[in-house]
Amino acid sequence: MQIVLIGASGGIGAAFTRALAQRDSTTRIIATHHRHPPAWDHPKVHWHALDASDEGAVAALAQQTGDIDWVINAAGFLHDAQHGPEKTIRQADAAFFMKNMERNALPTLLLARYLTPRMRHGRPAVFAAVSARLGSIGENHIGGWYSYRASKAALNMVLKTLSIELRRTHPQLTVAALHPGTTDTPLSRPFQGRVPEGALFTPHYSVACMLNVLDGLTPQQSGGFWSFDGEALPW
Repeated sequence: MQIVLIGASGGIGAAFTRALAQRDSTTRIIATHHRHPPAWDHPKVHWHALDASDEGAVAALAQQTGDIDWVINAAGFLHDAQHGPEKTIRQADAAFFMKNMERNALPTLLLARYLTPRMRHGRPAVFAAVSARLGSIGENHIGGWYSYRASKAALNMVLKTLSIELRRTHPQLTVAALHPGTTDTPLSRPFQGRVPEGALFTPHYSVACMLNVLDGLTPQQSGGFWSFDGEALPW
């Protein structure tokens, strides 16, 4: 099984890479990092530098792969040194909003455009991206975090729409959006103070749960939004 793992140097992405590399069924993982390759390695893991919001770079990566069985996009963005999630509309900033869209929604669109042609081989296949419960419109009862919520909702729409199209051309493929839970990574660290005891997960635990979900999905469930614990989430 050949896997393409985007954002493999991040907390969740690295945990996905390590877990999948341990599987006997995995033959090769094309793992991407944004700037600097990680210090660790594995015989099955082949590192590639990639800006997943760069269409030319994604197209070039696709040319370096053969058939692909799984694609997982684990890259994401929440805050930078200048901006954090908005508590009020008065904090909305156009550049920060577009950065969220560019980092959280656009890459999956490009990955679908250039990598799914490599998944039309008749074998069971998975195309998944790490989303967030905060991207659920139906579960938004407290507001705030405009840019992040909107970008994850856009990601979810990309995945749902992709699943509808690929039912015709890739009937063996399952498309999934995944909520990892609140995970102890640099992305969430500034916001962990309000997390209830026992609700902050290690990347290893979160990924083990998400892989259990992915392993249990069928093409008939393609286009779903799933929590790490297997709960089907509303869009």
